[in-house]
Amino acid sequence: MRRFTRVSVVCLALLCLPAVVDAGVEEEVIAVTYAQWAAEKANDTAKSMEILADDYTEFNSGVPTRIDGKALNVRLAEANAQGSGSLIAAEMANPKVQVYGDVAILTYNFIGVSKDADGATSPFLAKSTRVYAKQDGKWMLVHANFAPVGDED
Repeated sequence: MRRFTRVSVVCLALLCLPAVVDAGVEEEVIAVTYAQWAAEKANDTAKSMEILADDYTEFNSGVPTRIDGKALNVRLAEANAQGSGSLIAAEMANPKVQVYGDVAILTYNFIGVSKDADGATSPFLAKSTRVYAKQDGKWMLVHANFAPVGDED
């Protein structure tokens, strides 16, 4: 019982530790995200999906359930890339990176512009959270949540 109590106290103490502020990791995680967006703008689905972990999960406003797994996300991204619209601008406002060992949480407001087949542009906005885990020396995206901004019809 004493051992269980000590282990519980240690675990609780670790959970209460503040996130480490590491400017190098912050820059690295943000750079990985911008590189993914650059690949998306270039319509290079394979390159944009390289950072996804095999067990990646995602919530977004376009799908009513959680998307489970890199394979499913790649198939959906490839299908989307066949459409007539394209992402022409992607920016990150108010980025914040919280680092907990080999896990980094990136939150930001996404400000993008998309263009349809007729050339008309429209804003593409989201409140975004990305969770990265360092695997084999690389930051891999393990979960993301992209929530719409404002009223969605």
